Amino acid sequence: MSRVNRRWLLAQRPVGMVEAGDFRFDEEPCPEPAEGEVLVRVCWLAFDPAMRGWMEDRESYMPPVGIGEVMRGGGVAEVVASRHPDYAEGELVQGLFGWQEYALMRGPGLQGLSRVPRDMPPTLVLSVLGITGLTAWFGLYDIGQPEAGETVVVSGAAGATGSVAAQLARLSGCRVIGIAGGPRKCAWLRDEAGLDDVVDYKAENVGARLRALCPQGIDVYFDNVGGEILDAALARLALRARVVMCGGISGYNEKEPPAGPRNLMNIVIQRARMQGFIVLDYAPRFPEALGELAGHVREGRIAYLEDIQQGIENAPRTFLRLFDGSNFGKQLLELAPPGS
Repeated sequence: MSRVNRRWLLAQRPVGMVEAGDFRFDEEPCPEPAEGEVLVRVCWLAFDPAMRGWMEDRESYMPPVGIGEVMRGGGVAEVVASRHPDYAEGELVQGLFGWQEYALMRGPGLQGLSRVPRDMPPTLVLSVLGITGLTAWFGLYDIGQPEAGETVVVSGAAGATGSVAAQLARLSGCRVIGIAGGPRKCAWLRDEAGLDDVVDYKAENVGARLRALCPQGIDVYFDNVGGEILDAALARLALRARVVMCGGISGYNEKEPPAGPRNLMNIVIQRARMQGFIVLDYAPRFPEALGELAGHVREGRIAYLEDIQQGIENAPRTFLRLFDGSNFGKQLLELAPPGS
């Protein structure tokens, strides 16, 4: 059966804010799998701010996407043709398929292909039970090391990673304050995620609110934003605080690197620790974290949101939602439901 693969290629390196014109729409015939290969049809794609860094021509923890290559991205797909003994047609799998409707998987381990558990909604492996949840887990517990009774502040708290980190801190017996933008997101953090307090950075002075809410200082700060919000948090650190550097979305689309934090010396004064991490370094321990995260989700102890857009033609537009504040929860794109 002849199939056409619609896909998005990286057309040029972005300068400043990423734009839809940085990508090029393309169509090609689908190849048939050879011996040992698997052809999958992508059902859902996941979007994360870190993908912006993959578009830059610079050394990082992953090689940059090449000009003219399919834009890299993870997703869930259905096996539609298999010549590999370990995979059957109709199975759901997870992997780095890219922004395209079909992907031919080949090579050692079929490029990291893994099966999607049948006892849960398949999109969960892209959000709270995927890299998003794992990032929150290892960042908070291995680097933040929260203790019951401490004050934890999370920026980007209504985002896919921040919301999980904040709720894990709550489950650890901490007082948790989230920083988010807009009344809808702040209300969800209070009412659904169960945070103790929320700061609306769009309507409030973050520094003043943190001074009022954290009179004894911040014990753990989980940062997804960077910039002025990071600076405000550094000013309120408690003695021997831990700062978890997870992301810095406020500067991802800047043409020039932002100025360094003015309050960085407070790390010295408060004998604090500030550490970055890449979740892939924890891969051997993923089963440990996923087991506990799955238990929290099944028991209703962690609330989560998925923002699902529709259609491969909307991939660039969906990606841009991460940077203009439109998305609420894990940003996903549905291409074709399984079995359709």
